[in-house]
Amino acid sequence: MTRNLFRLEASVAVPLLSYHWDTITLQRKLGPTMSFPFGSLGSAPRPKYKILPDIWKRIKPLRWPLFGSLLLMIVNRLCNFALPVSSRYLINNVMYRHQTNQLPLIIGAIAGATLIQAITTYILDRYLAVTGQRLITELRMEVQQHIGRLPVSFYDKNRTGALVARIMTDVEGVRNLVGNGFLDLAGGILTGTIALVILIHISALMTALAVCIVIAFGVFLKKAFGITRPLFRERSRINAEISGRLTESLSGVRVVKGYHAEEREARVFAEGADRLLQNITKSITAQSFMSFCFTIVLGVVGAVVMYFGAREVAAHRLDVGGYVEFIMLLAFMVAPIALLVSVGTQLTEAFAGLDRALEILNEPEEDREPARTQIVEPIQGDVAFDNVTFAYVPDKPVLHGISFEAKAGTVTALVGSSGSGKSTIISLICGFHTADGGRVLFDGVDLSTIRLSSFRQQLGVVLQETFLFDGTIRENILFSRPQATEEQLIKACRVACVDEFAECFPEKYETVVGERGVKLSGGQRQRISIARAILADPRILILDEATSSLDSESEAMIQHGLNYLMQGRTTFVIAHRLSTIRRADQILVIERGRIVEHGTHDFLYQLQNRYYDLYTRQYGLETNLFLAPGEGDKIV
Repeated sequence: MTRNLFRLEASVAVPLLSYHWDTITLQRKLGPTMSFPFGSLGSAPRPKYKILPDIWKRIKPLRWPLFGSLLLMIVNRLCNFALPVSSRYLINNVMYRHQTNQLPLIIGAIAGATLIQAITTYILDRYLAVTGQRLITELRMEVQQHIGRLPVSFYDKNRTGALVARIMTDVEGVRNLVGNGFLDLAGGILTGTIALVILIHISALMTALAVCIVIAFGVFLKKAFGITRPLFRERSRINAEISGRLTESLSGVRVVKGYHAEEREARVFAEGADRLLQNITKSITAQSFMSFCFTIVLGVVGAVVMYFGAREVAAHRLDVGGYVEFIMLLAFMVAPIALLVSVGTQLTEAFAGLDRALEILNEPEEDREPARTQIVEPIQGDVAFDNVTFAYVPDKPVLHGISFEAKAGTVTALVGSSGSGKSTIISLICGFHTADGGRVLFDGVDLSTIRLSSFRQQLGVVLQETFLFDGTIRENILFSRPQATEEQLIKACRVACVDEFAECFPEKYETVVGERGVKLSGGQRQRISIARAILADPRILILDEATSSLDSESEAMIQHGLNYLMQGRTTFVIAHRLSTIRRADQILVIERGRIVEHGTHDFLYQLQNRYYDLYTRQYGLETNLFLAPGEGDKIV
C-alpha cells in the first residue's frame, strides 16, 4: 500500500491536493474551513462494554505475560499484610506479655516480606510500563497506517492537525490499561478483598458498618465517573481542534504575516485554549469533589470504628492488638476507594482516548470495498467516461452525464471556469472518489472494480502547488521510487533540469530543502516535482496547472521536462493558461458539470463558441498587462 502512494505527491498531502482541486466546490457545499465539522467522528462515546472486545483484541497476545504479572502482583500484595498482621503479635505478645523471643521472628518476617515486595514491585513496574508503551506504539502505528488508507473524502472533512492529535495524543491513555494504573487498581481490589476477610474475622460488626459506608460511596463514584468520561472525550476533541487550527496557522505563517493577522490568530488560539482550560477545570473540580467526599467518608469510617472499637475493647470482646490490626487492615480495605478516585480517572481518560482511536479504525478503507477485486497489470492507458454522474452531497450533482474517450498516449486538456467540474473529473480518474452513476473505464475495466493499490502504482501527479518534505533533494525525488538506482536518479534530474541548480549547492543533492521546500524557488520546487514524476514512470499522468505560477524563464526550463514526461503517457491537463494546451490531442470544455465543447484547439477556435470566448479574452489580457481589473471584458 505504501508503494502505490509514492505515485502521488505524498499520502499526507492528500488533503492539500484535494483542497487545491476542489476548493470552490467543497466550500460551497461544506462551508469555510473554520466551520468544517470534525467529519463523521463526532459521535457519542460508546458504552465501555462495547469497547472491551477491542481492548481484549490488543491485550490477548500479552495474556500469558500479564497472567505472570498477576501472580507476581498477588505475591506483592500478600507481603503487604506482614506489617498489620504482625503488629497484633508485637503488641499483645512482645509488649504486653514480654515474650521478647518472638521479636526477631517478627522483625525477620517483616524484613523478608519487604524485600520480596520491593523486588516484585521493581519487576512489575518496569515490565508493565514498557508493555504499556509498546501497546501505545503499536496502536499509534495502526491508527496512522489506517488513516493513510482512508479515502480523500475523509481528509476533506477532517483537519490535518486534528488527525495528528488522534494519532499522537488519544492513544496515550492506553498505557493505563496494562500499566501501573491497571496494576494499582487490580492490586488494590485484591488487597481490599483479603483485608475484608480478615476484618470480618476480627469484628463482623465494625466491618459491616464500614462496608455499608464504603458501598454508598462506591455508588456515588459510579455516577461521578459517568459524568467525567464525556468531559475527557470532549477534552480530546477540543485539543484536536486547537492542534488543527495551530497547524494551519503555522503552515500559513506567510499569509498570517502578510495580512498582519498575528493578533487575530492569537485570539483564535486563546479562545480554544480557554475552552480547553474550562474543560480541564470541570474535570479537576469533579475529581477534587470526589477526593473531598472520600476524605469525609474516611473520617466517618474512622469515627465509627473508634467508637465501636473502644466499646469492644472495654467489653473485653477485642484486645488492643486486635484493634490496632483492625485499624491498619481497614486502611487496606478503604485504599481501593482512593485508587478509584485517581486511577479510575486515568482509566476513564484511557477509555475516552481509546474510543476516539477506535472511531478512526472503524472508518472503512477505500480499498476494502467488496467490488474492488481486480488487480491490474501494467495498463495501456485507454481512459473512458461512460455517462458519469457524481455528487459530493446527495441530490446536488456536480457532474451530469460526462462521456469521453482518451486513447493511450494522448493528451486531454480540461478547460472551463472555476467550479465547473474539472477537478472532480480528475478526482474520479485518480480514484479519490467513486462515480455515483455511469462508469470510469481503464483499458475497458471499470475503475470501481480495480484494487486501488495496483492502479495507483501507474499514476503520477504534478501539481501547481508542489509538496516537498523537509529532507534533502535526493530524498524528495526518490520518494516516488525509493529503490531507484543512482543512474536513474541522475537521469531524471537531468531531464527535469534539477542538476542545473542542485550541482551549484555545496551539498549538491544532499541539500536540505526545508519544510515544504521553503529554501528553494518556485521553479526549483516544480523541477524537483517533475523529476519525481519522471522517476516514478507512470502510465497515467495528471498535470494540474503545473507551470501557471512560474515566470517565463522557469516555465521554459520546466516545459522541456514536461514534454519528456508526457511522451507515450496518457496525460490529463487542467489549464487556465490556454496557450499551454494548444497542442493537446483533445480539449474538453466543462461548464456546470457538463461537456459543452469537445475537439482540438483549431476546431474549437473556429467554432467561435465558449472556447473561443475563453481563449480570446485571455489572449487579450495577456497582451495588455496594464489593463485594470474588469477591463478584459472589453477585449474580444
